Amino acid sequence: MFNSVKSYCDSLVSSFGEISPERKSLLSKIAAYILEKRKENKPINLIYVCTHNSRRSHFGQVWAQVAADYYQVKNVSTYSGGTEATAFNPNAINALKRVGFKIESSDLSVNPLYQVFYSESTKPCLCFSKVYNHPDNPQAHFAAIMTCSDAEENCPFIPGVELRIGTTYDDPKAFDNTPLQDAKYDERCRQIALETFFVFSLVRNGKV
Repeated sequence: MFNSVKSYCDSLVSSFGEISPERKSLLSKIAAYILEKRKENKPINLIYVCTHNSRRSHFGQVWAQVAADYYQVKNVSTYSGGTEATAFNPNAINALKRVGFKIESSDLSVNPLYQVFYSESTKPCLCFSKVYNHPDNPQAHFAAIMTCSDAEENCPFIPGVELRIGTTYDDPKAFDNTPLQDAKYDERCRQIALETFFVFSLVRNGKV
């Protein structure tokens, strides 16, 4: 793992006290799902869902993969999707770059495919904007983690889902093109990272 990313991850582990008891109770349901799939020796598929699949859901996808690697939880695959496709937002990409991720794309389309690297020896996260039921995402046997209230309301039914849970986050888009833009994207990136790491810490400990 890149040194800067590893240091960031280490800082998250010592910060779980920032998460409220109510929030921890909610997050523990995701950990319980992962533990049950692991006990059954079945693949663990997590789809992070937000309206435009451009910011918060990509943070979720990336940080869940990093957290699974950090805590050595095997057989985890992470994905993201939305109720509509747009593009992975540059401000969200830059927030991850400030952590230390290396992000590459050779695609010049309006919705590029990005490779998000956090280690020299691990396959990158593949990120692009898509609807939640895109063929690249699992069609059954997955957990859907709703990262925004709009997606929670606009997806009344998701075929194939085994666990659907709302862990909604404020949208940093509200601060685009303002002096607070980078700080708010960094704040949301860290919040999602922190809560995702808390989930996988429970899995690592084998209890919720």
